[in-house]
Amino acid sequence: MSQDLAIPTVDLDDLRAGGARRDAACAAIREGFGAYGLVYVRSHGIAPETLDAFYDAFVRFTALPETDKRRFARPEIWYQRGWTPPNTEQAVAGGGQPDFKECYFAATMPLDPECKTEHPEICADNVWPDDPRFAEVYTVMGNALHSVGQELLRGAAVALGLEERSFTDRIDGAPHVTRALRYIPLTPEQVEQGVLWGEEHTDFNLLTLLPGGRFIDPSGQRCPPPDPHSGLYLRTRATAEHPAGRKVRGAAPPGCLVAQVGQQWEILTGGTFQATPHVITAPKAPGYSRLSSAHFVHLHPHQVLTPLGPFRNEQTVRAYSPPVLAGTYDLKTLVDIALAPPAALNSLGYRHYDRLAEQRAMPR
Repeated sequence: MSQDLAIPTVDLDDLRAGGARRDAACAAIREGFGAYGLVYVRSHGIAPETLDAFYDAFVRFTALPETDKRRFARPEIWYQRGWTPPNTEQAVAGGGQPDFKECYFAATMPLDPECKTEHPEICADNVWPDDPRFAEVYTVMGNALHSVGQELLRGAAVALGLEERSFTDRIDGAPHVTRALRYIPLTPEQVEQGVLWGEEHTDFNLLTLLPGGRFIDPSGQRCPPPDPHSGLYLRTRATAEHPAGRKVRGAAPPGCLVAQVGQQWEILTGGTFQATPHVITAPKAPGYSRLSSAHFVHLHPHQVLTPLGPFRNEQTVRAYSPPVLAGTYDLKTLVDIALAPPAALNSLGYRHYDRLAEQRAMPR
């Protein structure tokens, strides 16, 4: 594990200021998203009290009996809204081990109505628990994180020499989702086996915002990290010196959040920005849990995933071909991570071959 890497910090006030300050922030964006796949973000405007209220509401929900929580599980929409039970999702490269977490998904931004018809699972309506505060604090958190994402996307476009709205124009009405997660306590046997809370993976969306988590001790109280090795770790881009990349702990400086590159952004930039592999390691002691949250900024489902003009050359086009609609890409990835059934892929392509069969069977 490498702890000597200088992950850049982007101060949003510098992006807003313009001039030399904006130039410095853009340089940090290019270095962070290019070399590491992530940056730390300062001056994001999300108060600690907002995050605490969000986690408190989620903790109240996770404390419910499982039979009560299952009322809000929606396997028929591939768990894209509501509660995801533990041991449901798995990383593509995880060898089949499910993640030891329970989650709650909600979309707090307006969705394109047309996409709700075309992608009813990915663009489904929200499912809210009975707690009247839950939807309120969830919406506040999701919208605040989305605003941070929009500022970073505009700054990144300028940093790459693109028109400022090159990325933000591609996300309006998309299925952006905010996710609360609880990594569940492991047994002594699982700790002995070195079980991970979440296997190493890359996010399939455009940009992910992580406002920071909290650990819970076996008595149910908030506590510091139980050991120096537990929590979020990230893998940097491969280099000649480090062909496997370098592992670094994703602990943002005080008052900062983490922003990391998803697969969709890697494709649009032809690999100039690279999706961040990350893993959630568990403590070396049983009984601890960890709360976390993430906001996933997505491309609109109608956007074509292929390198944009400045990043198109024979190498990048070959690496990221064939082009695919973002909505189709989402569907395929949800099958890959075992949330959507393989049969969901049957919805792709022409589905009306039976019409000719029926016509041929009619009496002449």
